[in-house]
Order: sequence, then C-alpha cells, then structure tokens
Amino acid sequence: MITLLTALFVTIFDQLVKWFVVNHMELGETIPIIRNVFHLTYILNPGAAFGILPHQDWFFLAIVVALFIAFFVMRKRIPENPLYFPSAVGMLLGGALGNGLDRARLGAVVDFFDFRIWPIFNIADIFICAGVGLIAFYFWRHSS
Repeated sequence: MITLLTALFVTIFDQLVKWFVVNHMELGETIPIIRNVFHLTYILNPGAAFGILPHQDWFFLAIVVALFIAFFVMRKRIPENPLYFPSAVGMLLGGALGNGLDRARLGAVVDFFDFRIWPIFNIADIFICAGVGLIAFYFWRHSS
C-alpha cells in the first residue's frame, strides 16, 4: 500500500509542477534563480537522461509498463521494513509514470531544473534516482 501511495503522490506532484511550468513559461524560456548556477529552463526532452535515445517513446513507455508488471508480480515479496524500501519502489514507479505520461501526451518529457553544469531535469527524474539509490542501498545493506 505504501508503494502505491508513494507512486501516486510522486506522479501527481510531478505532473502538477510540470503543468505549472508549461502554463507559466514559454518553451525555451530560462529564469535565473541564482545567476549562472541555477535556472528554471523549460525544455522538452525527446530522449532519456542526457537526451540519449531521442524519439524512442515506445521503448520508454514499454519500460514503464514492464516496471509496473514487475511490481504487480513481485509486490508480495517487497519487504515492508525498512519503510524506505517500499517507498523507494514507489518513487521509482511514480517517477517513471510521470515521465511516461509526458511521453504519451507530448512525445517528450518536460524538464526545467537547470544547474548549468548538468543536463536539465525534472521532479520525476529526482524521484527515479532517489528510488533507485535507496533500492541499491537496501540490497547493499542486506547482502550476505
């Protein structure tokens, strides 16, 4: 239950922030928050991280579907403790779904966090990375 609630929260939060960006910024517009360090820059990314594999929407949507199938097949094997583990799985699922919804609607992902030394990213990307990191930490801590 924690996993699905987390996924739902992440997806809704991600989509609300993206809706705000799309409806209050022009495509390509950049707003300096800390000049030359951190900007809000609205772009549409047709690829994955760092823009790799552009315009492969069906491939990325298939990954989202595969993640959810794997979750529903394995859900009874997800440990409830420590609490961060089912939350981490939810972060991964919610982030994947958030970006998947963008791909299905727009053919690209809405990105906007721009640290100038790193590719522009979004909330879903943060949750995907945090979820994968926590899952890896869990397996590192619980390996024999």
